[in-house]
Amino acid sequence: MAKEKIGFEQFMEAVADTDKSFIKDLHEYLIEQGCKATYEEKKIGYLASYKWGKPPRTIINFVFRKQGMLTRIYGENISQYPDFINNLSEKMIGSIRDAGDCKRLIHNTCSPKCSGYDFLIGSEHFQKCRYNCFEFLVSEENNPHIMAFIENELNQRKTT
Repeated sequence: MAKEKIGFEQFMEAVADTDKSFIKDLHEYLIEQGCKATYEEKKIGYLASYKWGKPPRTIINFVFRKQGMLTRIYGENISQYPDFINNLSEKMIGSIRDAGDCKRLIHNTCSPKCSGYDFLIGSEHFQKCRYNCFEFLVSEENNPHIMAFIENELNQRKTT
């Protein structure tokens, strides 16, 4: 199936009732901050992407998986807000631990254009793939951290 553009309303129809309020609030925040949104129908479900800056770079995607809706945050400036990252819940740190390692950083075998994330949480060193490192389940427990993560990242992008 080719990707097909859809609107926010159609995207929201696919969001679980328990997640609708958070997704709507996050969408409004991102738009107010100047992010541009696109929504597409993919083979595995809908994809929402929010980009910020010139040139526009993705800050967050919403993707649907078997376990529910996930946010994929592109934390390009993760080293600039260590207090935040050091206070993530153990469950979210576990998601980061379980994410794939960056083959370029570790073995120099991925695309030269690829740039993974190299950072510390406490004294634990991570070198993770940028495409699944900060992928978190939308849930009542994770939502405040997801929102704070995005706020931190946007604030850093605005200063660089």
